[in-house]
Amino acid sequence: MAKKSAIENNLRKQRLVKKFAARRKRLLDVANDQARPMEERFEARIRLAALPRNGAIIRVRNRCEVTGRPRGFYRKVRMSRIALRELGNQGLIPGLVKSSW
Repeated sequence: MAKKSAIENNLRKQRLVKKFAARRKRLLDVANDQARPMEERFEARIRLAALPRNGAIIRVRNRCEVTGRPRGFYRKVRMSRIALRELGNQGLIPGLVKSSW
């Protein structure tokens, strides 16, 4: 199980991303639009830099829904490899078949 503080920190980042997503997208569109004047694009970059750093989607870490583990994460099932194996062995994941050789 991951530290509670790390999990909560990640959840806080997810909330910030959701809150600032529209504003960040609008400013990025203005800043990257070559047809706009340079001063307007520069102003958009400055306002973008003033937004919270943790509001960027890149700051959010994929974590297991069951254990909070940050490594060995499968996006399709949103769990770590360890939790996937444990739940798969119990037969709780539909379509997952145990493999042995």
